[in-house]
Amino acid sequence: MSLVKAKKHLGQHFLTDKNIAEKIVNSLKSSDHYSDVLEVGPGMGILSDFLLSRDSPRAHLIDIDTESYHFLKKKYPHLGERLINGDFLELDFKKIFSGKLGIIGNFPYNISSQILFKILDNRDQVVELVGMFQKEVAERCAEKPGSKEYGILSVFLQAYFKVEYLFSVKPGVFNPPPKVTSAVIRLTRNEVGKLDCDEKLFWQVVKAGFNQRRKTLRNALSALVSKETMQDDPLLELRAERLSVNDFVRLTNLVSESR
Repeated sequence: MSLVKAKKHLGQHFLTDKNIAEKIVNSLKSSDHYSDVLEVGPGMGILSDFLLSRDSPRAHLIDIDTESYHFLKKKYPHLGERLINGDFLELDFKKIFSGKLGIIGNFPYNISSQILFKILDNRDQVVELVGMFQKEVAERCAEKPGSKEYGILSVFLQAYFKVEYLFSVKPGVFNPPPKVTSAVIRLTRNEVGKLDCDEKLFWQVVKAGFNQRRKTLRNALSALVSKETMQDDPLLELRAERLSVNDFVRLTNLVSESR
């Protein structure tokens, strides 16, 4: 089979180091809790080889690149409908997977945030994610309150998942090599079914706080609730980057009560 050419517009950088590929697949630790695992952007199947060698969970592959799809169709003829030529961001999880799900992949860096928000949208099904991201994105996901890297994505992910930064990966093990260092993270669904607040308002509060992160929250949230009606609370004198998930839950309830 002829090799697949990496396409810049798809953000493709194919991993070439089998040891790292095996290490990524072995980082799936919660697979006893789901029956299916979906690999996103398998390319030429370096992760897939290790994923498909496992007895369980049942592996599915999705790639938007038609050339990769046809390559993988020849490489893994037994997959049948478990090999999907399509856009992960448009995938209807509930239509394809009836139960809980794991996600794995060497993700395109140009749509990293969109992929993670897709996971958040499907948090009732996704038990675990192990993935390769740009190092800065990976650090942001796992960052704790108090730093400039801590932001909207940090709060949203940590509200529903345990986030672990696993290891860094140098550019030289990719073809073509990216201009940045990469890193692998693991998300494991926590026990929070629903936050102890209005979740829609929670998202609005977090976004408003970080969109004006240099301001104190009393000023940053003025579009959601007037400063005159806002109750006095020490949280309002802080900036968004100082607040934990639980703090944002309390702040959301405070905003709700002040409206």
